Amino acid sequence: MEFGYARVSTNHQDLERQLVALREYGIPEERIYTDRKTGATMDRPGWGRLREMLREGDRIVATNLDRYGRNLRECLNIVHELREQGVGIKTLKDPIPIDTGDASPMAEIAVALLALFAHMERVFMLERAAHAREVAAVRGVRAGRPRKLTADQLAAARAAIAAEQKPDAVAAAFGVSRSTLYRYLSDSEMEKQP
Repeated sequence: MEFGYARVSTNHQDLERQLVALREYGIPEERIYTDRKTGATMDRPGWGRLREMLREGDRIVATNLDRYGRNLRECLNIVHELREQGVGIKTLKDPIPIDTGDASPMAEIAVALLALFAHMERVFMLERAAHAREVAAVRGVRAGRPRKLTADQLAAARAAIAAEQKPDAVAAAFGVSRSTLYRYLSDSEMEKQP
């Protein structure tokens, strides 16, 4: 039996592209497991439920190898553990498609190469982000995307919520989604904490 697995690293990212690919491949919705959690930990609820469902001969399908784990060691360990249980892995969108049902040496090399590339890309991305933050700090500006709400707008939104206005109406008044409004309110509360 084939199961689908989709993962994004944060609640702010969208799973839809992965879910569409899994559905188009033919995985029914009830056999697709998802996580919105970093690949840095294997303590992921969807992954745990999926692992409980697996039996010998099953296969997990994901869009890319890096959905299973975040670094080279994790990906290779997962592939090895699943193989020992008789469970395969297949990827749909990797430059070199993975199917661990193929026990050839080339298939093993493909897994190792893709895991290495995913790890390298993560390292380079972290280096680029750190450099961008340093450059921004030197220039005295905030790194990252421009904020959708100014401090004054956020204070007004907080006051409106405190006055028991409906969150949807407050979000619409400021031209943001309700989830964006909640994220900004939550982030500002976290910044106030010592």
